Amino acid sequence: MVINAENAGFKAGDVYQTLAVAEEAMNVAEIAKAAKITKEEVLLGIGWLLKEGKVKDVEGKITLA
Repeated sequence: MVINAENAGFKAGDVYQTLAVAEEAMNVAEIAKAAKITKEEVLLGIGWLLKEGKVKDVEGKITLA
């Protein structure tokens, strides 16, 4: 996995779209499976989205803010 701003942004988009479609809170493994990306890529995307205030943690799961 290449870690740079462009890749992090793409992974953030994958995570965001997955959560938007699911319309429910999901854990890292669920997001990875649904988005067809690795858990590490999910964490990269979540970090980006947390910084932007677009997702939040609810009882150990991630949901749109």
